[in-house]
This record gives sequence, structure tokens and C-alpha cells, in this order.
Amino acid sequence: MTRFVDLWVYLSGTPLLWLTVTMVAYAAADAISAAFRRNPLANPVLLAVLMVSCLLLLSNTAFPAYFAGAQFVHFLLGPATVALAVPLYRHLPQVRRAFVPMMLALVAGSVAAIGSAVLLARAFGLGLPATLALAPKSSTAAIAMGIGETVGADPALVAMLTIMTGICGAVVVTPLMNLLRLRNYAARGFAAGLASHGIGTARAFQVNSLAGTFAGIALGLNGLLTAVLVPLLLPLLLK
Repeated sequence: MTRFVDLWVYLSGTPLLWLTVTMVAYAAADAISAAFRRNPLANPVLLAVLMVSCLLLLSNTAFPAYFAGAQFVHFLLGPATVALAVPLYRHLPQVRRAFVPMMLALVAGSVAAIGSAVLLARAFGLGLPATLALAPKSSTAAIAMGIGETVGADPALVAMLTIMTGICGAVVVTPLMNLLRLRNYAARGFAAGLASHGIGTARAFQVNSLAGTFAGIALGLNGLLTAVLVPLLLPLLLK
């Protein structure tokens, strides 16, 4: 036991430990998700977060120490987002035909995501810090944190709420769309990407490539529009 503790102390001082832990946790979570036939409740991101969080608690590791090693994964979010252009190119004819409905849905969905978050936060008596952090929750984490800093929200709280939004969206999107009997995968994907950003987009790709393509479009466009709308709408919603 003593040797194991000594080994852990040594390894925890190397940045690559937490990068390896993150990758192994996601690989295990993805295998579990596949074993459950991609059941929405077996979301690999949710499972990986739970695994890593438990290990951080058991090892008494602070988040800055974890992030120092795992930040390479954070860096890869940029190239991963750019890579969404590949399926977009493959489905370009469908995207062109749906351009006008997409723009209308984008504006309506973005305004609804911001407005509902702020108004519900106020209705339930949440403080100003939580309300500000909730406003950009449906844009991808990197953009949401930047928006949060602009409006005076705590970036860490913004990141946590944004990730929770993505996980919740990825879990409920398929059952909800089935309940609503929405069979158009382009519409399903666009809704998932708009409401639950990258995590919802990953779930959409698991279901259908066309759904994933439209989810990726919604992810990018909603991030841009949210950055514009949040500073404009917050003063009106907080009156």
C-alpha cells in the first residue's frame, strides 16, 4: 500500500497523468455507452465526468492541478469544432435548402435560451451571479466563458453550468424528439446543437450524420449570436 501511495504521489506531479486519466475515463465511458446501445442515460461525457470527479475527490486533487495536465483536451476543442466543416460540406445541398428556416430557428432558439434561463433564475430567487452565469449556457463552453467575463459572471460557474446544460440536453434530446414525433433529422440535430452545444452535437452524430451536421451548424452560429445577444438582452431582462 505504501508503495502505491508513493507511486501515486510521484505520478500526480507529472502533467501527463491527468491527460491520461481523462482519455482512459472517456474510453471506458464510451465502451459502457456502446454496451448499452447508446442509451441517452449512458452518455459518455456524463460517465467520464463522474469517473474523473470521483478520482479527484478520492485523491484530494485540486482542479487547477488537474487542468494543468488535462488542458491539452481543452485545446483540442478548437480543432474539433473546425472539423465539423467536413460533414457540413458533405451535406451542403440540404443545408442550402434549409437556410431560411435555420436562420429563423436560430434567432428564436437563441433568444429563448437566454430569456428562459434569466427569467427562470429570477423566478426561483437565484442570485445575480448565478443568473449572469446562466445567460450564455447554451453556447459552447469556451464562448460562454468569454461572454461570462464580459457581463461580470464567474467563468468557473459559467463553465460548470454550460457543461451541465450540454449533458442534460444530450440525455433528453432523443426521448424528447421521439415523444414529439419529430422525424426530420436536420431539425432534431439543429435543436440539439442550439440548446446543448458540443455535447448535444456529439450525441446527434451518434444518432444520425445529418443530425450531427445540423447540430454542428447550430453550435457555431448560436455561439456567435449568443455573444451578441447576451449583453443586449441582460439589461432588459434584469430590470
